[in-house]
Amino acid sequence: MSISYRKYRPQLFADVLGQDAIVTTLKNALYNSRLAHAYLFCGLRGTGKTSLLRILAKALNCQNLNAESEPCNQCSSCLDVLNNCSLDVLEIDGASHRGIDDIRQINETIGYAPTHGKYKIYIIDEVHMLTKEAFNALLKPLEEPPPTVKFIFATTEPHKVLPTIISRCQRFDLNRISPQLIVKKLKQILENLGISCEEEALFLISELSDGSLRDAESLLDQLICFDNSCITVKNATLAFALIDKSLFFKLDKAVEEYNLKIAFELSHDLFSSGKDLYYFINQLTQHYRNLIQYKLDRFPICLFGNQHSNYKASAAYYTLEQCLDILDYLIHWQQMISKISVKQILVETILLHIIRSKYRIHSSILVQRLIQLESKLSIPAIPSPEPLDPVIPTENIKPLPSPIQEPKSTPASPSTHQSRYDTLLRFAAVELEAVIKKES
Repeated sequence: MSISYRKYRPQLFADVLGQDAIVTTLKNALYNSRLAHAYLFCGLRGTGKTSLLRILAKALNCQNLNAESEPCNQCSSCLDVLNNCSLDVLEIDGASHRGIDDIRQINETIGYAPTHGKYKIYIIDEVHMLTKEAFNALLKPLEEPPPTVKFIFATTEPHKVLPTIISRCQRFDLNRISPQLIVKKLKQILENLGISCEEEALFLISELSDGSLRDAESLLDQLICFDNSCITVKNATLAFALIDKSLFFKLDKAVEEYNLKIAFELSHDLFSSGKDLYYFINQLTQHYRNLIQYKLDRFPICLFGNQHSNYKASAAYYTLEQCLDILDYLIHWQQMISKISVKQILVETILLHIIRSKYRIHSSILVQRLIQLESKLSIPAIPSPEPLDPVIPTENIKPLPSPIQEPKSTPASPSTHQSRYDTLLRFAAVELEAVIKKES
């Protein structure tokens, strides 16, 4: 069995998934003969950069280009490109040919006329791997190439390409492939192979691929090798060493019951089964993201069966602020996890923190309670002090002949209403003392 992403690689513009705007632009450029001398395709791995540049290379030299600006894939020029033996299309790997000497070879042959087609096409994949000297050597031929020369570049890291190179190219940024399109493509492959599947398993593969169709097809090949009778969620969980979602729902129940022992049980199960800790944190983060979506009445599309009812029940155990705080906490540990040597203690600490969040009062809730108490007490505002009388100079005033004894001042009676700020501070102290007692 051949590898799926090579067997089902797009050969026409119409076969490219999720890049409709780019495909339309390229087809119109071919139809109207408004071709640029250099193109730069940027995007995530597995989104169709190499497929697009090869289809464009075929279309530029195709002898029977149809009305839709699609290559025929039957003429000698198209067949040479398909078989990687075209003399007019030179494809270079930027990772292994990144030096200035490799670019000098291009500069030396750029003046030769094409052998069979209309254009001599230079393709550089992973162009960001070129050295600075190689980029500088490419500037002049890229700025003023011969009319029969086209450059097509592809990169996953456009920020590493010199701005002077980017400014000389037409840049196209490819989108991530949506889960729906990935699932649709995987269904077509399985129908072609005559293998049944569960739709939930395909959505699980699309979630793991993170918008990369090539990664999804590679995962599908791996799952077919595990069991080619039917693609199921159970087989995917075993083959990819995934974490069962029931573990997360068990954690939600522990939060509701404030059962701290569950943290150590889940940690033991996780490490005894040999699961990857970083992947566990990622899945736990995705779990609380799903809970937040449920709290906001936005239901994730990747849930099936009884998972909707499970998430609906778990969402009732949390407040929205509680879920947001847990999500921030998990994202922090995603960045710090590589610096921790004792992984199991870290997992137990994270799980204990999540369970203890049940009685942790968020600052916004505390402020809201203080405002409500203030409105109930109806404490009058503190009046602003009256301005002092102006000081009268006493230089020309004669002293009285006999001092008049001033009456002793009586102490001022205490105000019937205390300051609103003192009341709020005392209430905050009582609230914090209650929280400490509950947690202890």
